[in-house]
Parts: sequence; structure tokens; C-alpha cells
Amino acid sequence: MTATKDRTLLAAGLISIYAFIIGFTDNYVRVIAEEAGLWQFHFTRSCMTAVLLGLGAAVFGWRVRPRNWGAVVARSAIHGTAMVIYFGALAFLDVALVAAGLFTAPIWVLLISRFAYGHRIGPVRIIAVALGFVGVLLVLGPEAMGGASLAAVLPILAGALYAMGNIATREWCEGETAQTLLAGFFAALGIIGAVGMVFLTLFPLEVPAGADGFLQRGPVWASGGFYFWTAVQAAGSLIGVGFMIRAYQVTDASRASVLEYIILPASAFWTWVIWGTGLEPLAVAGMALIVAAGTMIALRARAQEG
Repeated sequence: MTATKDRTLLAAGLISIYAFIIGFTDNYVRVIAEEAGLWQFHFTRSCMTAVLLGLGAAVFGWRVRPRNWGAVVARSAIHGTAMVIYFGALAFLDVALVAAGLFTAPIWVLLISRFAYGHRIGPVRIIAVALGFVGVLLVLGPEAMGGASLAAVLPILAGALYAMGNIATREWCEGETAQTLLAGFFAALGIIGAVGMVFLTLFPLEVPAGADGFLQRGPVWASGGFYFWTAVQAAGSLIGVGFMIRAYQVTDASRASVLEYIILPASAFWTWVIWGTGLEPLAVAGMALIVAAGTMIALRARAQEG
């Protein structure tokens, strides 16, 4: 089978758009978390994205039905499980530690690509992964370096599963449209959200007030604000994640995963714009390293493609 051509510069542009959109929408999760729960949010957002995908299929002729059901279901289940572990770990671990674990994904992509699929990994990509991960740790702060425990393995597991799902985008799901993979991803999260809502209805937990109860909160009668910001999330996620999926379709996962580090600076930028929260000098230095890692990958790709 002929290998799919890498278009890393296109992937860099797509991931930059993805990061810019998701960085904005994710800043409003804190508003959603004030009154509703994670599971209701996932279920509601997935219902909204299903409507948007249905409209897109009707108006633009998008193909949503998978060519290879097994591959799409497997990829969706892997990515959905990664997100469940990630958000579940937030219940008993510091956000910085959980995020640092998830952002081990590029390292896992590198290892899986090399040892499971036999892809050649050059020194530039290895250095870029290391540089980007150091930058992530600087952005997250010193607390991301501490707190090692058995529970701290969970975010790293989430990072490994997220990496596997990203590799599956190109290795397993070649020929699938971005809309098909989007539908599978949001269907998995919607099913997980529904299961969580049913469980917490049958076995309710003590729920802290406000955003602190995001994980433990079952279904509630939500206000219009919840539905508005969830709709913004649905539209933003549909567009942003669609760009991200397309990026993994047009270039090697080990390149795309390093470029995806840019989500942290993008989120920090929107946090500053929306909430006025400043950045420590250490975090600024970390962002510079993240940008440097992505630039290394992009410049190396242009040299190879030129």
C-alpha cells in the first residue's frame, strides 16, 4: 500500500486553528461547572454535535457513516476512555499533575510509532518532544513535578490512550472522513456521559457547591446559561476537533502530537484575555519552549518537503 504523503505545514496550521478555538471554549467550562455536572455536559454537548453533524450531512453532503466500523469504534472508545480517566483523575489529583500526565502523549506517540509500527524517528522530533514537554512542565508550575503516587499513574495512562487514539486516526482509519471520526468521538463521550448520569441518579454522591462538584454532580434542571455555553462548546469543539483530526490525517502522528503542545499557550492567552489572569515568568519561558518545539517540527518538515 502506498504511504500517505505527509503535509506537516498544513497540519501545523490546522492545529493552530484548533488550539485557538479550543483555548477559547474551554475557558468557559468553569461557567458550565458552576451549576451542572461533567456527565450532563458531555451528554448534552454530544446531542448538540449530533444535530450539527446531521445538518452538515444534509446540507453539505458530509459522509458520517464509517467505512470500517471496527476501526472507528475502537478509536472512539480509546479516545473516550482517555478523557474519562483524565477527568476522573481530577477528582483526587492536582490539575497540574493531571495535565502533565496527559501531555506525555507526544512521548507515547513517539514510542508507539517507532516500536509498534516501525516508523523512523529522527533526532529533531526526539529533541522537539523533550523540549515541548519541559515547556509544559514550566507552564504548569513546580507542583506538576511533585505528588508522585500510584494514583498519579492514571493521567499518564490517559496520555498513553490519547496517543493511541491519535495514532489510530492515520494508521487504522485511513479513508474515513473527519466528520466520521468526529461523530464517533462525540458518540463515545455522549454514551459515557449518559452512563455517568444514570449511575449518579441511582447512586447519588455528596456534591460540593459550585464548580467543585463538577465530577460528582448528577443530572440537574439547568439554566439557559448552561445550554448556551454548552452550545458554544459543541460548535467550537466540532470545528476545532475537526481541524485536529484532519491534522492527524495529513501528517505523521509523532509530528502532529508535538504541534498539539500549542494548546497550552493558546489556553493561557484566552485566560488572560477573558479573565485577566496573568502569567508567571516561568510559564512564559515554558511557552517559548513549546513554540520552539513546534517551530522545529515545522521548519524540519519544510526542509524535507522543499
